[in-house]
Amino acid sequence: MDMGTSALSKKPWWTLPENFHAPMVFHMEEDQEELIFGHGDTYLRCIEVHSHTLIQLESWFTATGQTRVTVVGPHRARQWLLHMFCCVGSQDSYHHARGLEMLEQVRSQPLTNDDLVTSISVPPYTGD
Repeated sequence: MDMGTSALSKKPWWTLPENFHAPMVFHMEEDQEELIFGHGDTYLRCIEVHSHTLIQLESWFTATGQTRVTVVGPHRARQWLLHMFCCVGSQDSYHHARGLEMLEQVRSQPLTNDDLVTSISVPPYTGD
């Protein structure tokens, strides 16, 4: 099955209301945003396309330079991205390296159902 379609309806994910009911919203440090999405958000579109999600980045004028990140899309894809974001931002060298591998993967190729199932079988990393 194509990750971009629902198993039951074969409709593109963005036509299914359930993919928009509970957006994932969190804040990310400005330097982490640049690491993940590139200078000027160069990689934003390919990450969206490859993860079958829509990602909105809103810069907030705070002392720490945080960005509000909103992600909509299939639940498993949002979980995968959250896991990747947390790992990339980790101070733990193992988790950080894993996050960078995941980042390279989503930048270079579409995520498959196997990718998403594998990430769900690994407990999510939520910080140091």
